[in-house]
Amino acid sequence: MEPAIAALSEQIRSAAASRTALRIRAGGTKDFYGNAPLGMVLDPRPLQGIVAYEPTELVVSVRAGTPLAELEQELAAKSQMLAFEPPHFGSDATVGGCVASGLAGPRRTASGGVRDFVLGARLLNGRGESLSFGGTVMKNVAGYDVARLLAGSLGILGVLVEISLKVLPMPVAQSTLRFETSAATALRKLNEWGGRPLPLSASAWSDSMLTVRLSGATAAVRAARDDLGGELIDDEDAMEFWRSIREQTHQFFAGDTALWRMSVPSTAPMLTAGDQLIEWGGAQRWLRTLQPTQTVRECARRAGGHATLFRGGDRSQGVFAPLPPALAAIHERLKTEFDPAGIFNPDRMFAGL
Repeated sequence: MEPAIAALSEQIRSAAASRTALRIRAGGTKDFYGNAPLGMVLDPRPLQGIVAYEPTELVVSVRAGTPLAELEQELAAKSQMLAFEPPHFGSDATVGGCVASGLAGPRRTASGGVRDFVLGARLLNGRGESLSFGGTVMKNVAGYDVARLLAGSLGILGVLVEISLKVLPMPVAQSTLRFETSAATALRKLNEWGGRPLPLSASAWSDSMLTVRLSGATAAVRAARDDLGGELIDDEDAMEFWRSIREQTHQFFAGDTALWRMSVPSTAPMLTAGDQLIEWGGAQRWLRTLQPTQTVRECARRAGGHATLFRGGDRSQGVFAPLPPALAAIHERLKTEFDPAGIFNPDRMFAGL
């Protein structure tokens, strides 16, 4: 076992023996996400570097502590990308934090989420043991797909050491269009367009303005642009706009009012009072509101979805929507199997987990 991994393994075994909570933290750019972090810091950033990269195979294996920007720069040099367009929320973001948070950006509905691109993973469990799951090809799973299970787990199951990710070529052409319209009309249009063979790769509605991105072959993008109409946005301005949505520097996200992320069917109407930004063809609704937790969650439930308190607000009732008993029991069994002493990021996802 190499020195960096051996040192982390020893820290884990010592913490497990004394039942000392460990807070897995690299760049700290996702500290705000989930319930409040607890425990002594375990820093995986000594685990850095790209282990293997095969552009022709569309796969990269990278250490968890590697800066996310460094990986994206390496991929861009080969005209490839992480298609789920992960947010950084700061210059210190790492690949491990990207996978553990499970957050995807504007391209999510067109390309898939984080777990859709995780091919394999290596982690240290709560006994300090090194475990490997999956591999470097899409069809590599026999039994439980543990590697993808780690995406969005917020580090409660173990310390990510290495991840193998599927990558995709960058689109040959992109165009961004803008339409002045109401939320209801925007939702109708997005659902209509979603049922057609259009190269839509992102959408966002806020403050009476619908913005959509087209990505793909030059001819397909040009044809869709002519079909949809709207105002064509300059490429540089468009790039900055989508970056502001991904990194939440857009003016909608400014301020201290509680920010909710609501995951609902794309056909759901506008849900409740408060400022809203609609993404992912209508399936993701960002909501700024002072309404109480139960009101927001009940509104999302009636629409067939759920609500997460993303930033700010009263976190005393938990950040994530409570799990049904059967699903909660599965989470508890997984936690016990991977982390029997319960030392990794306790309560970060749900109280008692």
